Amino acid sequence: MSPRSASVNEELRRRSRERLLQATVELVGERGYEATTLGDIADRAGSARGLISYYFPGKRQLFQSAVHRLMHLTLDEALDRPPAPQGPDAGREVLARAIDAVLGLARDRPVLMRAHMAGILQQEGFVKCDEQRRLAALLRTAMVRYGSEDPDTDYPMLRALLMGAVVAVLLPGAPMPLARLRAELFDRYELDWGLGVPPAETAPTTGAGPPPPPPATLPAQG
Repeated sequence: MSPRSASVNEELRRRSRERLLQATVELVGERGYEATTLGDIADRAGSARGLISYYFPGKRQLFQSAVHRLMHLTLDEALDRPPAPQGPDAGREVLARAIDAVLGLARDRPVLMRAHMAGILQQEGFVKCDEQRRLAALLRTAMVRYGSEDPDTDYPMLRALLMGAVVAVLLPGAPMPLARLRAELFDRYELDWGLGVPPAETAPTTGAGPPPPPPATLPAQG
């Protein structure tokens, strides 16, 4: 039997890594971060325990990469969902979809996203990985399509606002209503409530007066 080619080996490694990431998302969502062990993850993924350390320095890095992958896939699906944004409001629709995709994860996967935000705010901080870079590229692309003149400045602001909204939705004991947080973000970027995937709730009144100008002053581009 001839040895596998380098490309075949690379594909097998990619699939093995993705199984570990998917297993991490599933288990932490079911049990919480502390109750999920690396052995549990390896068993769910059908992998050897030692394979995790081959790909990831530790549990925290594995977990953040897993959540960043989920966020990237969720955002990618939202931006590609038909019908494709077209016309003069295409850029605003893209940004609305991006905001709704991230807020939707806070609503639909609270255990997972609460653990993710807690990890980022701890001493270990923000883990940069391939999955995080893919997520960043999609959010930056959303800002470009929105019409940002300076996406390298405006993208980090969008990321910070989204992170703050997710924390506010998931704050134990004093969560903010998702619809209100969505309205605040939509006001900031001058997005109509009906763009993206509006929640069932009626658009709340922010009571903040005219919204501040968005980071970009160019009209939305398709």
